[in-house]
Amino acid sequence: MLLWIIPAIAIVVLWIFFYFVPVGLWISALAAGVPVGPMTLIGMRLRKVSPGRVIGPMITAWKAGIQLPISALEAHVLAGGNLGAVVKALISADKANIELDFQRAAAIDLAGRDVYGAVAMSVNPQVIETPKIGAVAKDGIQLHSFAKVTVRANLDRLVGGATEPTIIARVGEGIVSAIGSADSHKVVLENPDSISKLVLARGLDSGTAFEILSIDIADVDVGKNIGAQLQTDQAEADLKVARAKAEERRAMAIAREQEMLALVQERQAAVVEAEAEIPCAMAEAFRNGQFGIMDYYRMKNIQADTQMREGLSSAKQGGTPGEKKGV
Repeated sequence: MLLWIIPAIAIVVLWIFFYFVPVGLWISALAAGVPVGPMTLIGMRLRKVSPGRVIGPMITAWKAGIQLPISALEAHVLAGGNLGAVVKALISADKANIELDFQRAAAIDLAGRDVYGAVAMSVNPQVIETPKIGAVAKDGIQLHSFAKVTVRANLDRLVGGATEPTIIARVGEGIVSAIGSADSHKVVLENPDSISKLVLARGLDSGTAFEILSIDIADVDVGKNIGAQLQTDQAEADLKVARAKAEERRAMAIAREQEMLALVQERQAAVVEAEAEIPCAMAEAFRNGQFGIMDYYRMKNIQADTQMREGLSSAKQGGTPGEKKGV
């Protein structure tokens, strides 16, 4: 009975050992001179960390001359980092004589940045093209331009630093300011490098993850005459205001004219009303003895004389009294 139990226990022990200890990976580490013991591999299995994700990059780093502690590598994998990209970045930085330690590289990787791409950008600067930017010089001429910005990754500011959109926005703002401060658009067309010098001197890479190496104005085009257009719009606006004021004065004149006409009509109505009361007043005077028959005939004679004089005056002027009165 014991003869069967001992081999079974041995088989179980061996199965557990080979399950927790990847022998092939262990032998590769020992062959590369990486100090990895079986208990370390068993501990990784118990912590649910794949030994291949740690030992493989560790062997690569040690073979490149970068000795990294296995505890730091395992901690980075447990934190959800990409250990392979971190090791590649460290090797690239070491070969390019760029100062970069494991803690900074791990922080960059955990921040969601491409640490290997950042190191590559530090070695090979990248060119960022801005969209077409419009600005107006002091003489009112609009200019359109776009620039090519050569940047290099700044590993010290990569964590928490602003990205490419901030660089593009700041460069665009600097171009608008530089063109706007020019006395004439001809100055900008003659010396476009003056814009890049002014923009570059403003330290636009402050607080960003990049270092600006150069700003080159690729093209400058002449746009609209904004100054003349603004003057034309202002003249049209002034003309509309003047027309509105003239219309207001005309309406006020018409209102005054109608008011005067209404006053004249009112006075004419009063005269007609007064004339209509004359026969009644004469009759009342007859009844009261204040107006006699001789007074009446005297009044009629005065009226006849007046009509005769009007007739003679009309005859001298070549018309009749009826024609003069418009009858």
